[in-house]
Amino acid sequence: MFLLKIKQLVVEYGEKIVREGLVVATWGNLSARNGDNDVFVITPSGMNYSILEPDDIVEVDIDGNPLVPGRKPSVETPVHAAIYRARPDVRAIIHTHSTNAGACAAARMEIPCIMEDMASMVGGPVKVASYAPTGSRELARYAVEALGDRNAVLLANHGVVTVGRDLEEAFKLSLMVEKSAEIFIKSKIVGNPVSLTEGEVQFLRNFYRTSYGQVNEK
Repeated sequence: MFLLKIKQLVVEYGEKIVREGLVVATWGNLSARNGDNDVFVITPSGMNYSILEPDDIVEVDIDGNPLVPGRKPSVETPVHAAIYRARPDVRAIIHTHSTNAGACAAARMEIPCIMEDMASMVGGPVKVASYAPTGSRELARYAVEALGDRNAVLLANHGVVTVGRDLEEAFKLSLMVEKSAEIFIKSKIVGNPVSLTEGEVQFLRNFYRTSYGQVNEK
């Protein structure tokens, strides 16, 4: 029952990242799991989000191996698996190719923490993982190293990965990182963007996790 529900959510959020312009065609990928479960589900390789059904979403183990016959999982499954292994707090991952964050990834330039909402949700600057080919174990390792304990990472010359406690949070982070990248690029045109201090970032991060919203679920 849980797997069917979470597969349906993956399909729904796949449609959302297309509508928001975070990906085009079949690029990008999404996955989700139940807590620290050693099974997660991920979008299939090379299929258009508009035609996906829950049965197309692939079940894999914590090492990224398919558990049942069916669709081939995303080529970026190693990245998702490596993050889940390293981060028990992560329950959902979204990989997008949004324009402004992609520009920073192409320049191999981290997005500094210059806005309060970015500090609250990301937990610091969005660093750039060293370059490695798509789908490689090296890329997975570099992504985990650059992600650290934050909630977003840029993949050099590729795109952005966001993580969250559910698909809703990972999706909000995808939008947040793209907006932050746009503000960063524009702020460099009008002046010199000023990063928040480490103490300010920590305060905002703690405030978001303990006080923001109607119910203390953060």
